[in-house]
Amino acid sequence: GAGAGSLLCRAADAWADKAGGTSGALWGVALTALGTALGDSAAADAPRVAAGVRDAKEGIMHFGKARVGDKTMVDVLVPFSDTLSAAVAQGASLTEAWLRAAAVAEQAAQATAQLVPKVGRARPLAEKSVGTPDAGAVSLAMIVNTVGNLLKEHSASEQGA
Repeated sequence: GAGAGSLLCRAADAWADKAGGTSGALWGVALTALGTALGDSAAADAPRVAAGVRDAKEGIMHFGKARVGDKTMVDVLVPFSDTLSAAVAQGASLTEAWLRAAAVAEQAAQATAQLVPKVGRARPLAEKSVGTPDAGAVSLAMIVNTVGNLLKEHSASEQGA
């Protein structure tokens, strides 16, 4: 009987518990923020989703202390969130806005290859990591692209119904 918000908050607890480490905690923060923004009763419309992603971004940056340029998932999350919010503000549907933001996320993930890690697990590698994209950034880009593909499929099936 729970809605999307409860589901995401329960997933956040499970992810943080099972994944462990900083990564697990950060995903817990992100999913809790998104679940809280979506709630259980209202539709997961574009403005609500964009607000949840923005809250997830802010939570991760507060908790993890990473900033853009540090070669972390934040290098993807910030442009993804900002692009999603801008597209929604311009009147794009959730699917259109998400796909636009996911394309930006993919580019941002690849761009981390040129960065030197300043925080996180890759920091000890320093200059040795230049040329290789950040694993967390790539993972986040893969996730948002997969969600985008699912939204596109769902939109297509609704239009065909």
